[in-house]
Amino acid sequence: MTWGVGVIGAGPGVAALHLPTLERLRELFSVVHVADNGGGRADELAARVGATASQGTAELLADPAVDVVAICSPPGEHARQIREAIAAGKRAILCEKPLATSEAEAEEVVDACRRAGVVLLVATNHLYDEAWDRAKRHLVALQSEVRSISATVALPPNGRFHELVTEFAAVPAATGAGGARGAPDLADPEVAASVVRQLVVGLAVHDLPAVRDLAPDLEGVDFAAALAPIGYTVGFRSSGIPVLLTALMLPDGPDPVWRLSIATAVDRVDVDFPPAFVHAGSAVVRVRGGDVRETTYRRDAEDGYVREWRALAALIDGTATTEYHEILDDARFAIALADAAADAVRRGVAA
Repeated sequence: MTWGVGVIGAGPGVAALHLPTLERLRELFSVVHVADNGGGRADELAARVGATASQGTAELLADPAVDVVAICSPPGEHARQIREAIAAGKRAILCEKPLATSEAEAEEVVDACRRAGVVLLVATNHLYDEAWDRAKRHLVALQSEVRSISATVALPPNGRFHELVTEFAAVPAATGAGGARGAPDLADPEVAASVVRQLVVGLAVHDLPAVRDLAPDLEGVDFAAALAPIGYTVGFRSSGIPVLLTALMLPDGPDPVWRLSIATAVDRVDVDFPPAFVHAGSAVVRVRGGDVRETTYRRDAEDGYVREWRALAALIDGTATTEYHEILDDARFAIALADAAADAVRRGVAA
């Protein structure tokens, strides 16, 4: 059985990630429709895979060939488009991160999917990466006492995230000499708070479901700050464990780094994910013991993008069950952290 996929959105994530991934999974999925907001990119991407192209969502959702809707639009549109896909009677939805931008929206769309029996998967590719499963098995096998968690991200400038933090009216852009074109004015506490909030729900959310696996109970934010030109540092406590999130997009910076580190009573586990928009297999897991010995686990050929779509197929064919409560709890965790971090920025609670 092959399911027809309609993709809402035609940005870099669709072009570089989802279309190549679905090409690898032709025995399960076929892209039959691509829609954009009128920018013309849908025509180009649809032609690449022999699909129909349209503008907006109406034609795609009315297309009987579309069984699965992939929502790859800006975050503010996700909840509305999930509701539209449910109303159109679609069988399954894969929604890019974040699921929603408020707790109320997240609760509404998850409940709507549950009541309609619509399969829902949020594309948190790091959570589906085989390397993360391997790291968790190591921690469980040793009954490790987790002492701290950190997620460190260093990336070159990325238009997707730059647009994320500058698309809101509350974030005026800096102009004139000395400011990068469109750079948010981080000297303004409200702007800085908005930047941190949007980046937590749009960028840190890659790793937050994994953090919640180990430390599910958010207790409070100790400090938070926006970093120039675009980035954040957030320190918080969850289930008694200190967690540090740091991200920075810096022109002419070092090689990209995306690392989740877990320090335990006896060792440190590092999970190094490939940079965003890159197909390079799974993450790499390294365990460094107190005796300085290091173990590097094998790398899996399939990355988290492929595995998240395989997970969706298992949900559709009934070999797995949609855990709506987990989806909602992940969304609540990320949104509560984003709100608390933004509040800490407004209050000037910096490291």
